[in-house]
Amino acid sequence: MQTNKKVAFYTLGCKLNFSETSTIARNFQSEGFDRVGFDEKADLYVINTCSVTENADKRFKTIVKSALKQNENAFLIAIGCYAQLKPEALANVDGVDLVLGATEKFKVTDYINDLTKNEIGEIHSCEIDEADFYVGSYSIGDRTRAFLKVQDGCDYKCTYCTIPLARGISRSDTLKNVLKNAKEISDKGIKEIVLTGVNIGDYGKGEFGNKTHEHTFFELVQNLDKIEGIERFRISSIEPNLLTQDTIDFVAKSNSFVPHFHIPLQSGSNKLLQLMKRRYQKETYVNRVQKIKEKMPNACIGVDVIVGFPGETDALFLETYNFLNELNISYLHVFTYSERPNTEAIEMGGVVPQKVRNKRSKMLRGLSVKKRRAFYESQLNNKLSVLFEGENKNGFIYGFTENYVKVKTPWNPDLVNTIRAIKLTKIDEDGLVRFDWIKNSILA
Repeated sequence: MQTNKKVAFYTLGCKLNFSETSTIARNFQSEGFDRVGFDEKADLYVINTCSVTENADKRFKTIVKSALKQNENAFLIAIGCYAQLKPEALANVDGVDLVLGATEKFKVTDYINDLTKNEIGEIHSCEIDEADFYVGSYSIGDRTRAFLKVQDGCDYKCTYCTIPLARGISRSDTLKNVLKNAKEISDKGIKEIVLTGVNIGDYGKGEFGNKTHEHTFFELVQNLDKIEGIERFRISSIEPNLLTQDTIDFVAKSNSFVPHFHIPLQSGSNKLLQLMKRRYQKETYVNRVQKIKEKMPNACIGVDVIVGFPGETDALFLETYNFLNELNISYLHVFTYSERPNTEAIEMGGVVPQKVRNKRSKMLRGLSVKKRRAFYESQLNNKLSVLFEGENKNGFIYGFTENYVKVKTPWNPDLVNTIRAIKLTKIDEDGLVRFDWIKNSILA
């Protein structure tokens, strides 16, 4: 009796990559492959790459080696952003057999005639101008929440960013298909959906292949709010200039959209924002934070920030540090600037030494710890709801409140994928929050 071939997946990078990996995995399963863990022996390994930072590039070779340790004869495929930007570099890595670009990755099973290893990696990569069609995706089965892709690509020209070169122009899923996918996720018993894309606030552009907007992000939010069975929708990341007052007002009143926003800032200096070609100034960012907190005082607000961008003097870095320190936000995602080929920033003067970048990054990460602690302390004694995850980590089960406070309690499998009412009581030494159960705590 012939057994099915086994395939394993590894995903680098963002939530968008996770949603696409999950969809590609389902395509393999529909072709008769059995999915296994990346730490298991498989006939085929698929690595979904990222190229936002230099570190993500370097990790690729390590991941290839770990796959070959499981099975030295395995067929290895590289897909994703780095595969589009640097296909030759990946194809030349020992053990890599196939490299697929931005459009080809969704047809990966069409490129597998047999699983005989190649001496040199075979490349199928389009010109990025050809990446003008949309493929819907969502992740499911890996966790208690799903990542739902609603948009792809970006028309912005930020001087440090390679994503438009890796993913192409801004384009959107049709509203009908987004709602269909959300309903499919709901039917699987998933309680939370995280909306994801490259620039989700631009949703509606390219919805039917048109350059104009057919729908807006606000209309998307309004329609998703009507999906039955999904207890929570979370907006993963949205540009400050695209986060409208209508959306903020709607989330404040919504039964399913939670009070959690992740809003990229990148710098607290208007001079650097201009050099980065961001489409706002810091005053706009302050306005968005204030509007959110006016409507939702307990909202969690996360911030992306880049340190060490060319031209960032000590004075400009301190301007960013002080700006963030005074801002009513909850945590930071800190990115140390790294030079990316084919970007404007790589040609700029005022290069910041790596040691200085690292020092500034450490300072902002420390500020993030302080901000998160202060936010958690502000939530003590509040009554909230928590969605518990499905993993037993050293005898504890973890979960997140609607406003993204991470909590823990002793492992209990009955809690997995349930939403319970709690009262936050204490911050542990590890920075996580303990709580008391509220009577009749089961909410969903």
